[in-house]
Amino acid sequence: MITFKNVSKSYGSKKILKDLTFSIRAGEFVVLIGPSGCGKTTTLKTINRLIEPDSGEISIDGMNIRSRNPVELRRSIGYVIQQIGLFPNMTVEQNIAVVPKLLKTSKEQWKQIVQEMLELVGMPYEENAHKYPSELSGGQQQRIGVLRALAASPPIVLMDEPFGALDPITRDSLQDEVKKLQKRLKKTIGFVTHDMEEALRLADTIVFMNEGEIVQMASPEEMLRNPASDLIRDFMGRHTNPHSEQPELFAEDLMRTRVLKVPYSLHTLECVDRMNRREVNSVIVLNEDDTFMGTVTLDTVRERGKAGREIGELVGNDVPAIDRRMPAQEAFDLLLSSTANYLVVLNTDQTVAGIVTKTSMAKAMGEALWGAVLS
Repeated sequence: MITFKNVSKSYGSKKILKDLTFSIRAGEFVVLIGPSGCGKTTTLKTINRLIEPDSGEISIDGMNIRSRNPVELRRSIGYVIQQIGLFPNMTVEQNIAVVPKLLKTSKEQWKQIVQEMLELVGMPYEENAHKYPSELSGGQQQRIGVLRALAASPPIVLMDEPFGALDPITRDSLQDEVKKLQKRLKKTIGFVTHDMEEALRLADTIVFMNEGEIVQMASPEEMLRNPASDLIRDFMGRHTNPHSEQPELFAEDLMRTRVLKVPYSLHTLECVDRMNRREVNSVIVLNEDDTFMGTVTLDTVRERGKAGREIGELVGNDVPAIDRRMPAQEAFDLLLSSTANYLVVLNTDQTVAGIVTKTSMAKAMGEALWGAVLS
């Protein structure tokens, strides 16, 4: 558990943190959010002593962090920032192994750690360990930054707007991965963002700050239902009348339209290259007339694909296809009962309109219930 007790910080006459008192439970994903200059990043940096408070006490599992050597403390806490900070002259493996090496972990152990970490985010060791950061996409670099923070198995990981510079599709993917990693590894995560949509998606608890104070600390559901101030309500983008009639939703209201589609005649190697560049693990395959043929996963290409073969030869029908006017509830039930990760949404002429994922569905339903969420 991380506990703040009457923590304050000033720069000159400007008070950045004002007598903060709150706790973060072990294994909890806590998101700090608020307008620029509210003190959220300063709060985060006091946990690993990158910033020292003027007064008050911060303790981890009952031990005052001032009693610990700051360097040793930081080696026991993962830290991820937007700029990533990968060492350009080091390979992926060397970057991930930085802290384990500093902690005198044996070569055999840290190499095993690197392999396990890369597998967690779908970046096989053989293909990625010996690449340099310049050979990776922005999303892949950010993944390595997250893995480096997790490599020494710290109980606490701090993240300061880690996905702010990424495109929306890559950002969605990384948010999903970080949440899955947090649940699987049972880490305590402190996460700073200015994006309420991101906070609602990731947090167990949201800490909303303004002018160095905590305005509200609550679960996403509670904050959506009962925002403590007009400022929070504005961040939520909540309708002024929360009891207004809910609109009828259809599959087309839930779908994501930026999806990877390829012609059936595309060769498998080029298809894999496109999937890697878009950082997706499946592709929608089209007939000659642009109608929906089926889908192909990256695993299928690796298992059955051969150089020079057309991707259409590997098409499967594991992903359900639905009409864009299917009621949202039916689409939701179908997605939950399916083994697929998404549904393909078709126009009346059987061309592809988009896909529905659990994430896109939750976002659309949230906007319909609570209003458009503002970034």
